[in-house]
Amino acid sequence: MRVALLALLLFPALAVSAAPPPAAAIGPFKAGFAERDITPDIGMEAPGGYGKSFHRTFHDPCKVRAAVFDDGRSRVALVGIDLLFVTRALVQEARAEITRRCGIPGSAVLIGASHSHSSGPIGMGEPGDFESAPPLVRELVFEKSIVSDPGFTQLLKRQLVEAVVLADAARVDARLAVGVGHEDKVAFNRRMRMKGGLAFSHPGPGNPEIVGYAGPIDPQVGTVGVWDLRNNLLGVVVNFSCHATTNPGGISANWIWAMERTLRGATGNAALPVVFLQGASGDVTQVDNLSRFQRPGPEEWCEFVGGRVGAEAYKTLLSNRQGASRDVPLDTRQRVWKVRRRAPAPEKVQRALEIVAQGSAKAGATEWTFAKETVVLDHLLRVRPEVEVEVQAIQVGPAVFVSNPAEYFVQYGLDIKAASKFPFTFPVELANGCVGYVPTEEALGPGGGGYETRLTSYSNLEVSAGRQFADTGIALANEMKPGPLTQPPPAPPFTAAWAYGNVAPELR
Repeated sequence: MRVALLALLLFPALAVSAAPPPAAAIGPFKAGFAERDITPDIGMEAPGGYGKSFHRTFHDPCKVRAAVFDDGRSRVALVGIDLLFVTRALVQEARAEITRRCGIPGSAVLIGASHSHSSGPIGMGEPGDFESAPPLVRELVFEKSIVSDPGFTQLLKRQLVEAVVLADAARVDARLAVGVGHEDKVAFNRRMRMKGGLAFSHPGPGNPEIVGYAGPIDPQVGTVGVWDLRNNLLGVVVNFSCHATTNPGGISANWIWAMERTLRGATGNAALPVVFLQGASGDVTQVDNLSRFQRPGPEEWCEFVGGRVGAEAYKTLLSNRQGASRDVPLDTRQRVWKVRRRAPAPEKVQRALEIVAQGSAKAGATEWTFAKETVVLDHLLRVRPEVEVEVQAIQVGPAVFVSNPAEYFVQYGLDIKAASKFPFTFPVELANGCVGYVPTEEALGPGGGGYETRLTSYSNLEVSAGRQFADTGIALANEMKPGPLTQPPPAPPFTAAWAYGNVAPELR
């Protein structure tokens, strides 16, 4: 209660969703899963960088996967998308259509992107950002940066809605179990503390200036398994913190594909739905900057990360299956407010304009790229100086999914887990919109630094944004009451010892 009050005192502009009506009697738990294809076409733009790149080959399909849960009085939808991020406008449009078609409130729909760097074309622009921009800004945005493909955006929205509608229609009586595995060999904090006192992102293996990791990781593999009443596995929800940057070659869901393949192979279900929700991993990737060994090739790296995460999720399913329960209360909370952008100094903007005018060949690719970003950000500050953000908490029995729209530093995810009263707390980043990297206050302080702290048109929220997200998420989660822990049924009362083993040693 103190955390909730503190959040309201610190952030009075929070828009609070209406409290749910008095709870009706909870009926039989039901669940449904569905997936739809969102694979981009060859030749479409490939996301994940600050410049243009195009898909030339195909590796594996990209999907939107949905789970709909129903406790007899309310329904919630968890949606995972093989996509770099999802824009706020797309989320709002999709939620409205979902509500119209199957009645699930938009506030009960969580839409999270996996952050696959090998997925379909998506740009950061929201309606009104660049329609009336000066010619230079329009050139930098539409000709020098990745942009959304209108046809692909319509496919995304249509398939996203269809996945939720199909999952809702597929609901059957079900049992659910929640657990966590542990995987600490595939993900590493990419920010390194340097001898000079700052933190650099990916300073390079073997760099003698490296002191050590500048931040932690989160090794938990959150796993929700759902079975029908005949013990058939209906679907799985997995939460793990690691950038989807293994890039196995061509269009791909990235390591999430290998995770899904592992779970499908282990369970013997070639069509098993696996909804992936990315954990707080803004500073966590598969690259270990302290490794003394050669890095795997992209295909091997993809299989290594996805295979180990999938195997850990499967182990968790095996451990928890016997305790799957039908007592799975659902609840939701949501707050929406606006956060200010950080502004570049006027002299920085002027210098950026000069560098942009020089061209990348003369100025150098890196310096020109971030000058371009400064010019675009300067425009955004004129048309949208504040950004709408949403923090959402969705309860599924003893678990709560706490989402935000950032590439969120992992320390904040760990803070949310530590302060939540739920036995299972799963932070979800890049959900219901995108505001770019949101580092910790320490990372933006005198001893911080690194790629994620650069001021760009993608990453620019005020320094306190990450703490606002964490405090709000904790407060929302702690307004709800965790459901009972899933556990196996108790053993029958003792009657007698096993006759075969109830003997003293026999030597002759």
